Amino acid sequence: MAESYQSAQLVQTAAGKQYHVGVAPGDVHERILLVGDPARADKVASRFERIDCRRTSREYVTVSGLWRGLPLTVTATGIGCDNTEIAVVELCQVVARPTFIRVGSCGALAPGIALGDLVISSGAVRLESTSTWFVPEGYPAVADAEVVLALVEATAALEGRRAHVGLTATAAGFYGAQGRNVPGFPPRDPELPARLGRLGVKNMEMEASLLFTLAQLRGLRAGAVCAVYANREADTFVDTDLKDRAEAAAIDAGLEAFAVLDRMERARAAAGAPRWRPGLGL
Repeated sequence: MAESYQSAQLVQTAAGKQYHVGVAPGDVHERILLVGDPARADKVASRFERIDCRRTSREYVTVSGLWRGLPLTVTATGIGCDNTEIAVVELCQVVARPTFIRVGSCGALAPGIALGDLVISSGAVRLESTSTWFVPEGYPAVADAEVVLALVEATAALEGRRAHVGLTATAAGFYGAQGRNVPGFPPRDPELPARLGRLGVKNMEMEASLLFTLAQLRGLRAGAVCAVYANREADTFVDTDLKDRAEAAAIDAGLEAFAVLDRMERARAAAGAPRWRPGLGL
């Protein structure tokens, strides 16, 4: 049966089904993990106690279910800010007040960060241009404080896995935009990773600043935790075994952060407070 869409601006059906992501109201829960790789979405969903909904459309994979009693959704966005923009905008059309946690991979820029470590983003340097179509260039891309604290608490429970907290740089691409010098494709700014590292930026990836910007614009909570696959200073890249273990740790951290946020929300509600604060406890 043919489906008609509302307009060229609001590209959704009368029932609210989104054009790209393929979800409709009722398909998505308020707690949303965003991952890049569709295979990672399946790894997250394998931890669910129950699957309520699975939608696939183009490169987007969305699975909703129950994890430790919490309704939760994971959406695979594919790579980059342009894909993430579509996913976040369309997911926000089908659920009113989502909280987003990105679970991704990254390259370490600062000293003392090893392959397989985790990096929690407190904010992001906007080296991409997608966010500039919503806000001016000086607009800060900042993670939500509660989500950052929840991720810190969640990673503290991971045995043998170090977590770092700080600024992330979000690049517009993987090769030239991150200063990678590949034969035949010399980057314009090969010193970019080193320069960012000297400025105290912890890591570089490809989605966080766009996510934080859109969340702030909409008044939503968002955060990110990334597994370190590359060390740009040492010019090393993770092997497949460590990659799998680091990815699993990042997934565990993202999921556990939602459990921590749930405890924060219960403590806040019990105290009648507008925001959670450490004095309210967990």
